[in-house]
Amino acid sequence: MDIQGLIIFLAIGAIAGWLAGTLMKGGGFGLLGNIIVGIIGAVVGGFVFGLLGISAGGLLGSVITATAGAAILLFVVGLIKKS
Repeated sequence: MDIQGLIIFLAIGAIAGWLAGTLMKGGGFGLLGNIIVGIIGAVVGGFVFGLLGISAGGLLGSVITATAGAAILLFVVGLIKKS
């Protein structure tokens, strides 16, 4: 992965983490927290979308997949914290 790919990867993670944080909790988690949530969310979203047979390509598809996965991640973490 070159530097441009890494920057795009981190930017998608930050955007997805912020969007998911806004949707699920009402606020983001700071730049580093958003990137981490977004990257883990991208893995979760890719797995879930793969199970459902959904394929989202391109930059917008990557953001949507990562945001959906991050929202799922935050929902599960919220359930665990309440227990």
